[in-house]
Parts: sequence; structure tokens; C-alpha cells
Amino acid sequence: MRRERTGEERDPAPDDGRRDFLRCAAGFAGTAASVGLAGGAAAVPAGRSAQEAAPAPYGRSDDGRRLPPDRVPFHGWAQAGIVTPQQLFAGFVAYDFLGQDRAALTKLLRRLTERCRVLAAGVKPADEKVASERSTPDSLSLTVGVGASLFDDRFGLAGHKPRHLKAMPAFPDDRLDPARCHGDLSLQICAEHPDAVVHVLRDLARETEGMLRPRWRMDAFMNPSRPSGSPRNFLGFKDGIVNPDTYSADEVDRLLWVTPRCGEPEWAVGGSYQALRLIRFHTESWERVPVSHQERIFGRRKASGAPLDGVRENDPPDYDADPDGRKIPFDSHIRLANPRRRGTDDSRFLRRSYNYSTGFDQRGEMDLGLVFVGYQQNLERQFATVQRRLRHEPLSRFITPFGGGYFFVLPGVRDRDDWFGSQLMRDTRPRGT
Repeated sequence: MRRERTGEERDPAPDDGRRDFLRCAAGFAGTAASVGLAGGAAAVPAGRSAQEAAPAPYGRSDDGRRLPPDRVPFHGWAQAGIVTPQQLFAGFVAYDFLGQDRAALTKLLRRLTERCRVLAAGVKPADEKVASERSTPDSLSLTVGVGASLFDDRFGLAGHKPRHLKAMPAFPDDRLDPARCHGDLSLQICAEHPDAVVHVLRDLARETEGMLRPRWRMDAFMNPSRPSGSPRNFLGFKDGIVNPDTYSADEVDRLLWVTPRCGEPEWAVGGSYQALRLIRFHTESWERVPVSHQERIFGRRKASGAPLDGVRENDPPDYDADPDGRKIPFDSHIRLANPRRRGTDDSRFLRRSYNYSTGFDQRGEMDLGLVFVGYQQNLERQFATVQRRLRHEPLSRFITPFGGGYFFVLPGVRDRDDWFGSQLMRDTRPRGT
């Protein structure tokens, strides 16, 4: 007799079309094959309105085409670009800060805020105005994070670092390139058009000249749904089929946002931890693997995206009915990432990943893969815990994480008088200033 599922094992809420583009390409090394709970709204932390607890869904035309908004609001309790419905293109950059004192850091954060506010409002960068006959909506969002290296003695921030922020470690299956890892600041730019990402990068480079040095960068994009359902990655499988329910205040306050109950510094409330991973796919060797074996590695059907014991991509796997792992192997990606056992629910996190392709390497092999992006309340409890479960999984033979970093996404800019990191800089001011 099939037993009733516990709260940690509930099936995802029925898909109503609003979440289509929140289900982004999943990060294989470290993804929680998460199940969105169907819970209702809960009390919202002080300083946040109930409206800010959920993203505004994209509209749909009569023929089913997605209709993104002209603009994504810049001001809010939390930054845009996290629960914002996923745009088609993205750029990721990590920077080293060149300033040496608090005044220089404050100047940078204020200037970055001012320009991001202008760009998010729809004002075109100078280099784009010349080429544009009319303004086209980009649905632009800019998301700013800080790395552990910023919290040193240069700025008096050492005692105010977020509790779980540190340099991203190398996990057992990684081959990290130091030149493609870490950074004092991270910037995520998402838009509906690829040229918008480039124009914004050029604009911000002009505005912050002499203040920031780019450390690493990766441009990325979403593959379209073919023919329907979740987008596919370059291994041919559907990704991001399930995620935490970003329309549930209770869900995001438990898994995504830093809240007053987290024991973090007061300035960090409204922020979120960001795990960025650059993951290369070895498609040449992957394509030599029979599809039936590929499916057992993932635990899903390649065509439909359904778990091996299901029919549709949104069907939850029933591990209770498969105690010997005959249908879905114990070492399959989805079963390792989210075993659906009591106590594993709190390791789920929000995935918002993109695909990349940069051409050929020196051996003539295609350099393509995934920019994995995960947002969560606690890096150790969520991303790192899932990563340890995935240690030496069969999929690791076909992917190589080579870069990225841990960052803390700053709380949102509340209004026109606020700026990125304002509360952090105020809370850490020397006495008497």
C-alpha cells in the first residue's frame, strides 16, 4: 500500500503556465532536483510587502508566445533577477575592486546604483542610441553581489561578513581555473536581447572606469523549448523541470531569502546567496553513450523529460515504490540531488541557469556547457550539501566545473534615496563618523 507523502516530499503544484520561464536550465553539478511545495502565502518579514514576495508572471499572446514586460522594477525589498521570470539572454561578470578605502567603495556602490537605476528604467546606453531607430523593450534586470574577498581590512567590513560567505571550494569532481573563479563583486545582467547585455556592460565599464577590473566573464542564453515544456541543455535533456515555488512567501522565506530569523547581520536581510558555476560539457564522449544509458544517468527520459517511472516531465518520481533502484538508479542525478527523504527538503534551492557556447578549443572540440546559477538562504545547507551528494556521480564523467564563485547578493535598493550596500556601509561606519 502506497503511504502518504510527508511534507518534505509533496508533489509540485500543477503548472499554470506562469512558471514556464522560471524553470531554467538546471546546473548538473550541484543542482537540487527540487520539488516546489504547494503551500500558501505566509507572513511577510518586516519591511517587505506581500506583493514583493512573488514575481510578476510573463503574459501570453493569443498564439502562445511569451510577452515579457517592457521593464523589470528596479526598486524593491530584494534585487531583481532572482525571482524575476527568466529572460532569454544573460551576461555574468566578476570584478576585482581597485579602491583601497571605504570612501572609494562607497563611491563605487553609489555610482553603480545610479547607473543601474537609469538603465533598468529603459534609458538606452550611449553606444546603443546611435544604432536604434526606436526603443525596444529589453526587460533588463541587473543583480549585484559581493564576494568574501571584499570583507577584509581594507574597508572595515571584516566583522560584518554574511555568515556562510567564503571563497568557493573545489569539490571532488572540479577542475577549477583560478583565473575564472571568485571576485570582489559579481554582476548578473539579464535581458530579452543579447546586444542589450553587451551595451550595459560597456556602459557600466565607462561609468566605473578605474574602479573595477574584470576578473572573468561569460555570456549565456536559454535554449528554446522544443517542441514544448522545459528548455533543453546541450546534453539534449530537459532541465529545470521543478524549482521551489517562488509564488509562495513561506517557500522563499525558508529556502531563498535571508530573513531576520537567519542569524545574519542585520544589513543582510533581503539578500540571497549566489552560487555561480561554469560547467563544461564533454559532448563528444556523451554522444557515444546509448540513449538508454544516458537516461539512467539522469533518471529521466530524454524525449519527454519524465522520470523513468513517470509519463510527463512534471510527474514526481516515486522512490518509495522503487526501493531497489530498478527503475531510477540510486546513483542517477535526480535521485542523488534530491533523495526526497525526510530532512532533505531544506537543501533545495532556486536554479536560474543558462547555456553557453564559446566555439572550439585547441583540440578542435566544442567548448559549450552551462552557467549554473543557484540562489539560496544558506550555501552550506543547500548548494554544498547537494554537491556532496553528487560526488563522483556517473554524470561527472561528462561534465567539468572549471570556474565561478560564491557571492552574496545585496538586499534590494528600496527607493531613489537608497543604494547598493547602503545599510552595510552604515552599519560598519567607525564610531564618531
